[in-house]
Amino acid sequence: MTAEQSDAGMQARVVRKVAVRLIPFLGLAYFLNYVDRTNIGFAKLTMSADLGLTETMFGLASGLFFIGYLLFEVPSNIALHRFGARRWIARILVTWGLIAAAMAFVQNAPMLYAFRILLGIAEAGFFPGIMLYLTFWFPRSVRVRLTGLFMIALPASSALGAPIAGAILQYWDGLFGLAGWRVMFLVLGLPAVLLGVAAWFYLTDRPGDADWLAPDERRWLDDTMAAEQQATEATGKHRVRDSLRDPRVWALGVVYFGVTYGLYALSFFLPTIVAGFAESFDTSFSILENGLIVAVPFAVGAVAMVFWSRHSDRTGERVWHVALPALLGAVSIPVALYMESPLATMAVITVTAVGVFCALPVFWYLPSTFLAGAGAAAGIALVNTLGNSSGFGAPYITGFLLDATGSSRAGLWVVGAMMLVAGLTVLALRGRLRAADADRVIP
Repeated sequence: MTAEQSDAGMQARVVRKVAVRLIPFLGLAYFLNYVDRTNIGFAKLTMSADLGLTETMFGLASGLFFIGYLLFEVPSNIALHRFGARRWIARILVTWGLIAAAMAFVQNAPMLYAFRILLGIAEAGFFPGIMLYLTFWFPRSVRVRLTGLFMIALPASSALGAPIAGAILQYWDGLFGLAGWRVMFLVLGLPAVLLGVAAWFYLTDRPGDADWLAPDERRWLDDTMAAEQQATEATGKHRVRDSLRDPRVWALGVVYFGVTYGLYALSFFLPTIVAGFAESFDTSFSILENGLIVAVPFAVGAVAMVFWSRHSDRTGERVWHVALPALLGAVSIPVALYMESPLATMAVITVTAVGVFCALPVFWYLPSTFLAGAGAAAGIALVNTLGNSSGFGAPYITGFLLDATGSSRAGLWVVGAMMLVAGLTVLALRGRLRAADADRVIP
């Protein structure tokens, strides 16, 4: 056996062990994260009447989550880099789970606003922290594929979470003497607390500490990741100040803003759009049926995400693997406005979901081509902060336009425009990202 074959065999063995150890656990955490962040979209179906919410007020409540989230994102990721992923991820899980469950007891719109802000503060740093954490464990040659496997939890959270939330609303209304939407917040918030306790004992901060790997495997992974880190530091930004000033970080924030604008518009308002079929197409669905219909675009997007991220790793191409899905979403979402049946409308929205979810795992490869160390912690958090500001804009603007026009059309036109900007911006960055990649030229 040649040295090259031996190294390939070692990589395959180590990557498989690390993936089996980390991806399911982190994926479950991300699943709960997105469920607790967006289940307000289903709660709205009955909560709005109880709390007296207009569409604009609901959009504000949805978006206020991101005020605290954005303010604490960069400090939280720097804290993760300083104190270790195990401790910090456990802290995030426990605090957000407690607040998500406590939302069962809000009494009016101001209380709802306050709890959404607190939930954002508690969750701040979770996703960019995981993105940083994955760069400690997986070589670049396999990172997009494994990031895709982790991020399958995102569409899965809606594909599975939507019917679960719908079933709770429909069948558990009155449980514990609570309205169905209150039961939903309580039941879906507590698992994060339990997972946070488990994270304290289960996660490992760095490869050098992984006693669940054999000594030669641990040494190989530690050496491989150190070499990649050194290669990036040689040409990239590793100081916090430098990364926060880098125009590429801000431009990637614009790209992420456009893609996640589509994600949050669908996540928060798709249940409302499906409920609106009753007026548009003279048909109606129960709350559970609404959840099952909403699940379809996210389920298809999950499957497409896996194949697309594998294709990106196999070809080594990154930029077009972000741009093409974004442009697909930009073109398809306005088309949905002119379909003449629920089936046709959902088919086109499914295409949009495929565009959103295929772009996401490949996108997160790009910051690691020129960021390292504490600079990576700050830079990745800033990209996520800029992008997730769409989480405030998308639900608020969509809700405002829905109130103002009585139709979802205007809001979805804005979604298409934002995704178009994302696709064009990443293409404009292509040359600078090619020059930055420490390991290979980005085709």
